[in-house]
Amino acid sequence: MITTYTSYAIISRDLPASLARVAEQPDVARESAYYLENIGNIKSVDDFMADSRIYNYALKAHGLEDMAYAKAFIRKVLTEGVADPEAFVNKLSDSRYAQFAETLNFQAFGETATTFDKAQKGVVEKYQRQKLEEEAGADNPGVRLALYFDRMAPSIQSGMEILADDALSEVVRTVLQLPDEIAALDVDRQAAFIEESIDITDFQDRTKLSKFLERFSTLWELENAPNSANVATLFTPSTSGISTDLLISINALKLGGT
Repeated sequence: MITTYTSYAIISRDLPASLARVAEQPDVARESAYYLENIGNIKSVDDFMADSRIYNYALKAHGLEDMAYAKAFIRKVLTEGVADPEAFVNKLSDSRYAQFAETLNFQAFGETATTFDKAQKGVVEKYQRQKLEEEAGADNPGVRLALYFDRMAPSIQSGMEILADDALSEVVRTVLQLPDEIAALDVDRQAAFIEESIDITDFQDRTKLSKFLERFSTLWELENAPNSANVATLFTPSTSGISTDLLISINALKLGGT
């Protein structure tokens, strides 16, 4: 039986070929073609919200498909953008919302926001990578975690960023063999412990990152029977960082185009 690390290594060793296979799948090719053909016609947040295929595709590309129902929430993310430190998105601990707002930066660029490569080809590449990771996870959840950590690792700057992402946290907790009880500690203490235990700058080094993920894969297999773990919930977007009352008020909004 092929190991978790071997499966991860096979995919990551020739990532362009792995992504090309995903891109050729009929459903992926069809949705990607629609996105590329129509995204240039999207000139505003209203336009974006009105086209369900464009909307759902872009959200999935950023790992936010589980928030597709919360249209008032997503509208607020895009409308306020990322430039203002007090903007809504900057109060959210999940970095995927900021990445999404930067990709489709209507607040900064208005009608031209969708003309940039990052809003066109860049989104398609993100979508294909998301599909690749999900499909790998269907065969082996540990492989999905390894691929996700591999993708996110170069941008990790602190223990707090790891704690803000359940999937990243799962990988680190597995490597460090941390008990579930550690979650009861103050979050600052948890972040400090992670930074004391791991040199986060090692994630910038491909060789060191590979060894880290090899250790994760080995320990993952020791702790989880094949295909027994359900990691999908670890990738669910978080709304932590803002109050429950504010979330309720946002989701209760009845805005045009939602």
